[in-house]
Amino acid sequence: MVETATMKPLLLLAAYLSCVLGWAWVALAMESHWQQVRADTSLPAGTVRLLRALGTLAVLASLLLCLRADHASMASLVWVLTLTAAALTVAFTLAWRPRLLVPLVAWVHTGA
Repeated sequence: MVETATMKPLLLLAAYLSCVLGWAWVALAMESHWQQVRADTSLPAGTVRLLRALGTLAVLASLLLCLRADHASMASLVWVLTLTAAALTVAFTLAWRPRLLVPLVAWVHTGA
């Protein structure tokens, strides 16, 4: 079994990655960001709901991972900071290298 001291950083890293994934899916549910990433296709209506749902679940998963890593008062603080860092990561990625997010929506078939 892995020690608690070793698990905490791994749980926090997983929380951050889950949060980045969640914010990326929420951003890609917007037409303007979709066009940055997948300029060759239009955003299907059903995909918007799916991306928003996946984003919400990923952000909530990051909260659960933070709660698993620490007590509630510290976990909530770390989670808010993680939300901010992840949002900045996604914003900078969309500004400088939006095509890096293509793998997150490569499974979407638009019929085009």
